[in-house]
Amino acid sequence: MWLFLAFVAVPLIEIALFVTVGGAIGLWATLAIVVFTALLGTQLMRRQGMMTLARLQKALAEGNNPADPIAQGAMILVAGVLLLTPGFFTDSIGFLLLMPPVRSALIRWAATHVTTQGFAFSAGNTAQRENPMQNDVIDADYSVLEEPADAKPENPSGWTRP
Repeated sequence: MWLFLAFVAVPLIEIALFVTVGGAIGLWATLAIVVFTALLGTQLMRRQGMMTLARLQKALAEGNNPADPIAQGAMILVAGVLLLTPGFFTDSIGFLLLMPPVRSALIRWAATHVTTQGFAFSAGNTAQRENPMQNDVIDADYSVLEEPADAKPENPSGWTRP
């Protein structure tokens, strides 16, 4: 139900803000702000996304828990989507999500409210996964059956030999 309310409330808030800001500063200035925030947000998202990717690679290389860089990256992705969506409200939320202290606070809050059922990881036999048919041998005899030349199918399907 809350998701439905968000899909209704956010566009209404955006429309109200567009009308208010457009009435105060004019149409072209309002459109320029929207385009500028999208461009600025894209650059900030790219920079922070690359830094987060480097943190993720470092955590994986050192054998550390990659959960925090993954969560940070997911929030940066959401921030990018919000910044590319035209509007002042979504831009505000997107810029907030690009601030590392805000992301960290949201991750801490989510960690206390989200529970996991379980997690399993198995290294397994990598040679078997790379080529599953490697050790499977099928020994068989076969023969090609030819139909008589005068036999014609009643309903040729196009898949039979002429």
